[in-house]
Amino acid sequence: MYACNGILFNHESPLRGETFVTRKITRAAAKIKLGLQDKLFLGNVDAQRDWGHAKDYVEGMWLMMQQEVADDYVLATGETHTVRHFCDLAFAQAGMTLEWKGEGVNEKAHDSKTGKILIEIDPKYFRPTEVELLIGNPAKAQKNLGWKHKYSLPELVQDMVKADIELFTRDRYLMEGGHKVMNYHE
Repeated sequence: MYACNGILFNHESPLRGETFVTRKITRAAAKIKLGLQDKLFLGNVDAQRDWGHAKDYVEGMWLMMQQEVADDYVLATGETHTVRHFCDLAFAQAGMTLEWKGEGVNEKAHDSKTGKILIEIDPKYFRPTEVELLIGNPAKAQKNLGWKHKYSLPELVQDMVKADIELFTRDRYLMEGGHKVMNYHE
């Protein structure tokens, strides 16, 4: 039987589930920009993750399946970024510059222009078994498959925020335009 095992580190895209932190962040940035949400509550913004674009990982999976001999591979960027940095990129993409003040659970991110608090830390979002650092080593995939991620983290975030702004702009238009499609409060 021809069987490959791909260990894929965090691969993100606009299609990522809404319960994942990356999508929570990009959705909040879009909603705040459009006036549909006031702030975002997060847990550990110091956690570091190896995030890559799903487009790159799909290509890697395809390359695995093209090999004559099946093998196991790790697909990852080999780079880490904090949740805080992801927030900075997402909110910047939505036209807001974050300024972080405070420490620990008292840390807050303010809009540098307005001073408005956009992100607060809420202890209920801390994971009891939090892994501080997740990073993959894609060396084997690079050597044997010629695979390397092409999309940078800023490009990934841009793709996600742009898609969320388009989604919520369309939703707001439908709600305000007299074409009531759904009522979020019903």
